[in-house]
Amino acid sequence: MKLVDTAVARPVTIWMFTLGILLFGMVAAGRLAVNLLPDLSYPSLTVRTEFVGAAPAEVEQLVSKPIEEAVGIVKGVRKVQSVSRSGRSDVVMEFDWGTDMDLAALEVREKLDVLFLPLEIEKPLLLRFNPNLDPIVRLALSRENAGEALNPAQLVSLRTFAEEDLRRALESLPGVAAVRPDGGLSQEIQILVDPQKLSQLQLDISQISDRLRQENLNQAGGRLETFSYDYLVRTINQFADLNQIENLYVAQVHGSQVRLKDVAQVRDSFVDRQSITYVDGKEAIEVAIYKEGDANTVQVAQTLLAQLPELQKALPAGYRLTLVYDQSEFIKQAIDDVKSAAVVGGLLAMLVLYLFLRNVWATLIISISIPVSVIATFNLMYGQGITLNMMSLGGIALAVGLLVDNAIVVLENIARHKEQGKTAFAAAKTGTSEVAMAITASTLTTVAVFFPLVFVEGIAGQLFRDQALTVTFALLASLVVALTLIPTMAARERSRSAVAEPAALQQTAPAVRRWYYWPSWPLRMLGKAVRGLLLLLVTVLTLLFRLISRGLALLFSPVLGAVQWLLSRLEAVYRRALAAALQLKTLTIAVTLSAAALCFALLPRLGADVIPAMSQGEFYVEVQLPVGSAIEQTDKVLTKLAALAGEQSAVKRSYAQAGTGAQMTVDPSIGGSHWGRLNIVLQPGSSAEQEQQVVAVLRDYLSQQADIAVKIDRPQLFSFSTPLELELSGYELAQLKTAADNLVLALEADNRFTDVKTSLRPGQPEITLYFNHALLSQLGMTSHEVAKRVAAYVGGELAGQYSVNDRKVDIRVRLAEQYRQSEQQLAQLIINPGSDKPLPLSAVAEIKRETGPSEITRIGQQRVAVVSANLAFGDLEQATQSATMILAAQTLPYGVTGAVVGQSEEMQRAYTSLTMALLLAVFLVYLVMASQFENLLQPLLILFTVPLAGAGAILGLWLTDTRLSVIVFIGLIMLAGIVVNNAIVLIDRINQLRAEGMALKSAIIDAGASRLRPVLMTTLTTILGLLPMALGTGDGSEIRAPMAITVIFGLALATMLTLLFIPVLYALVSRDKVANTVAAEVTV
Repeated sequence: MKLVDTAVARPVTIWMFTLGILLFGMVAAGRLAVNLLPDLSYPSLTVRTEFVGAAPAEVEQLVSKPIEEAVGIVKGVRKVQSVSRSGRSDVVMEFDWGTDMDLAALEVREKLDVLFLPLEIEKPLLLRFNPNLDPIVRLALSRENAGEALNPAQLVSLRTFAEEDLRRALESLPGVAAVRPDGGLSQEIQILVDPQKLSQLQLDISQISDRLRQENLNQAGGRLETFSYDYLVRTINQFADLNQIENLYVAQVHGSQVRLKDVAQVRDSFVDRQSITYVDGKEAIEVAIYKEGDANTVQVAQTLLAQLPELQKALPAGYRLTLVYDQSEFIKQAIDDVKSAAVVGGLLAMLVLYLFLRNVWATLIISISIPVSVIATFNLMYGQGITLNMMSLGGIALAVGLLVDNAIVVLENIARHKEQGKTAFAAAKTGTSEVAMAITASTLTTVAVFFPLVFVEGIAGQLFRDQALTVTFALLASLVVALTLIPTMAARERSRSAVAEPAALQQTAPAVRRWYYWPSWPLRMLGKAVRGLLLLLVTVLTLLFRLISRGLALLFSPVLGAVQWLLSRLEAVYRRALAAALQLKTLTIAVTLSAAALCFALLPRLGADVIPAMSQGEFYVEVQLPVGSAIEQTDKVLTKLAALAGEQSAVKRSYAQAGTGAQMTVDPSIGGSHWGRLNIVLQPGSSAEQEQQVVAVLRDYLSQQADIAVKIDRPQLFSFSTPLELELSGYELAQLKTAADNLVLALEADNRFTDVKTSLRPGQPEITLYFNHALLSQLGMTSHEVAKRVAAYVGGELAGQYSVNDRKVDIRVRLAEQYRQSEQQLAQLIINPGSDKPLPLSAVAEIKRETGPSEITRIGQQRVAVVSANLAFGDLEQATQSATMILAAQTLPYGVTGAVVGQSEEMQRAYTSLTMALLLAVFLVYLVMASQFENLLQPLLILFTVPLAGAGAILGLWLTDTRLSVIVFIGLIMLAGIVVNNAIVLIDRINQLRAEGMALKSAIIDAGASRLRPVLMTTLTTILGLLPMALGTGDGSEIRAPMAITVIFGLALATMLTLLFIPVLYALVSRDKVANTVAAEVTV
C-alpha cells in the first residue's frame, strides 16, 4: 500500500505531520466552546406587545390572534404559542433546528411591520432569546449594613444604580441578551391630586397633566445669524427641582392664579411595588443576566465573572455585589468529570494492553494512538462547530477503548512477520499493508452506524449528532494513525538488520552535505551543538525508557505471570467449552436464546424518560396564592419557607422573589403579586437524598396552607415542557375551565402526580364599569372620555419626565391615595369637572365586581387549557400511560378535545426516530460486512451479536436501576457498530484456516483459540475505557452513566455468548461435511 510505504520510508515527514496535527489540535481544543449538552432548546423568537389596561380577552382578539396569523407562515416555524394576559401579549415561535435565526428574525419583523394594530397598542418588541429559560447568572446588589431593614430611600438608590450603571456595564458584554434588575423601589415623581379641591375650582385632572407637559420643556429655537457669529437658539424650561413643580401655575380661577401645590401634593416617591427580592434573608436587588439564544453559557459567564472585580471597584461606598447563581459552575464541573473519566479510562486501557502484551515498547506504540487520535479529533470538532459537551466528550471516552483496536491488529501482524525472519523495516511495510483493507472495513463497520443520523429528528438528533461526529472523527483518525504512525514506529524498533536499513536512506546525503558543510565555521559549530544536544536528548530518553520498562516489568512481574497463567487456562477452558458447544449445537442455541429472552423480558420493568433528570445542587419552590393577594402576603409565605430551609444543614443559600416584577418569563402560570419563587442552593456534594429531605420539609409546611398552588423543580437548562402536560382544546373558556378543573381533581387523586395545576386559573378580581350610553349622549360625553378620566384618577397618567443627574424620572399624576381605596370612592369620582352640576361616576355607570381569566393560552391558533404536573415517583412512560387512562375516563364537553403532550410527546418522537436509526444502522453494518466477506450468509450470522448485545444492555440497565432514555438508545446504536467486530475477527480467521485446507471443526476451534486474546484485549480496553463514566458520581453523572452502562453490559454479554454461539451457527450453516470427531481434534 503506497501510504504505508511512504510512511515507513519517510519517518521525519510523518513525525512532522503528527506534530503539526497535535499543535493545531491543542489550539483548537483551547477554542472549543464548553456546554453541558448540545443545545436542546428549539430556536425561538418571542413577540411581546404591551396593551396597557386591556383584559386578557381583548388582548387575545386585538393583539395575539393577528400576530399569530402573521408569523405562523414564516419559514421554519414548527410551533406558535401565545399567552394573552392583562395588559400584555406574548407570542412564542419555535423553529426547526438549523433555521437561520437572523433571516427568521428579519422575516418576522417584516410581517410585524405590515400588521395593523390599534393605535393605543405599543409597538411589538421582538426578543431574540427564549424567556422561558432561567438566567445564566444572578447577582445580588445589597448594602453592607447587615441585619438592618432598608428604608425606601436606600431601596430606590440601589434600584437606580442597578438600572442605570450596572445594567449598562453588563449589557455591553458579548453574548449578553438582557439584564433585568428586580426588587427594590423605582423612583417616581408623584402628583397626588385632591379631587375635592379640583371640583371646587372646576378643574380637571387632565388639565394638570397637560400643564405639566407644556411647561416642562427644552426645545430648539433655530439659528440666529448675526454679522459676526451664528447663534443657536434654545428654550430651557425643564423643571430644575421639585419646588418649581409645586409652584407651577396650573390655572386662573376668578382672576386668581392657582398653583399646583394648591390642589395637589408633590412627592419624590416610587412606583407601586411589583416585587420584593431577598438573598439569605436580607432585602436586595436581584440582577438577572440572560444570554443570547445562540451564545455559549460558559463563555458568557466567564466573561461576565471576569468583569466582577472591576464592577466591585465601581460600586458606591457601602454597596456590595454578590454572585448568587452561576449556571456555568455546574456545566464546568460536569465537563471536568467527563474529562477525568476519559483520562482514567485511557490509562486503564493502556494497563490492559501492557498486561496482555508484556512489552513496554509495543504498549507505547499502540497507546500513542489514543492521544494522537483524540487531539486530531479536536481539529475536526472545531471545524464542524461542535462544542465540548457531555455527549461529544462521552463519544471520545467511548472511542478511547476503540482507538487501539486498529493499532493492535497492525502491530500483531507486524510481529508475525518479524517471527518469520523479516527485518523490522520490511515487516512494518508488509504487515501493515496486509491488514490495511481489513482494518479499514472494520472501521467503516463501526462508523456506518452513524449515517442514519440524518433521519433522527427532535432532541435525539441534537444529542446524537455531536457524539456521532466525534466518534467518527476519532475512529477515522485512529485509522490514519494505524496506517502511518504505527508502522513508522514499529520499523524503528531494534532488530538484527537495523544497521543495514538506513543505508538506503542516505542516498540524498551528498546533496545535503554540499549545502550544509560549505557555510561558515560558526554555523558548522552551531550544527554540531544542535546534533550533540539531540543525541544527548535521545540518549536520556532511551535510558529513561529502559528504566521505566524494567521498573514496570519488576513491579508487574507477579501480575504479568498471573495474567498469562489465567489466559492460558482460559484458552484451555474455552477450547473444551467450544468443543462441547459444537457437539451440543441445539442445547447451545437454546440456552443462548433463552438467556437473551429472559433479558428482553426485563424491558417493560425499566421505565422510560426523555433525558435523565440532573441534580444541579439547586432547586426552586414556586408558590401561587389566590389571585389578587397582596405582595406582602406572598412575601410572608416565602420568608417562612426561607427560614425553614435555612434550618437544614444541607442548605447553603436561599434567594427569593415575591411578585413578578421584571421577570422575562412567558410561562402562563406566572404573573402578578400573588406569585413567588424561592431558590434553594445546596451545600457542595449534597446527595439527592438530602435534597429530597429539604423538599419534604417545605412540602409539609405548604400542605398545611390553604389555597396555595405549589411547583417544586430544578432550574431549567433547556426549554423542556413539564414532564406531564395535557392539552384541552376548544373555544369556550367556561367549558375549558370546567374540563380542566375536573382533570386536575382526577390527577390529584393519583399520588403519582404532584404540583398539578391548570393554566386557566381565576384572574385578577376586577371592578367593571358598564356605561349608560344614552345618558352619556344626553350629557354630551363619550365612553372614551369618561374611561380615560377614570384611568387618570385611579392608575394615573404620565405627564412627562423629571431630570435627576442625567436620569429621567417619570412624573405621574393621579388621585391621592386616600381617595382611591374603595369601590365607594370610585363611584363618587366626578366625571364632568367644570360643570355647574357635577355628576359622580355612579350616575352614568353600573359598577360590578367580576373575575375574568388570568390569561388565555393559544397553541396552533386554538384556545387551550394546559394541565401540568410533576412526578412524585416512577418514570415518564408509566406516568403517561396513567394520564392517558385518566383523560380517557373524563367526559369532556362537546367541542373540547384532549391530548397528552409535554415531554411524553417529545419522548415518543425521539424513540420513533431512534428505533428507525437503529434498524438502518444494523442494515448498513450488514452492507459493509457483506462487501467485506463477499458473502450474504456469514454477515447474517454476525448480526446475531446485535440482539445479544441488546439483551446484555437491558440486563445492565435493570441491575443498575437505570431507565430507558435517549442516551440509552444512542448507546444501543453505537453498540451495534462495536459488537460485530469480535465476530468479524473470529469468522475471518475461520475462513482463512478453511482456505488453507483445515477441517471445519478444527478450523473453528483453532480460530477461536487464536483469536481469544485479541478479542478479550479489545473488549476489555473498551469496557475499562468506559468504566469511570459508568461509576461516576459527580455533576452530570445522570447523563453520562446510562450510555456507558449500556455499552459495557451489552459488549460484555455479547462477547461471552459470541465466542460460543457464533461458531455454533457457523458450523450449522456450513456446507463442510467433515466427520464429527471433535474430541480427537482438541488437545488440552
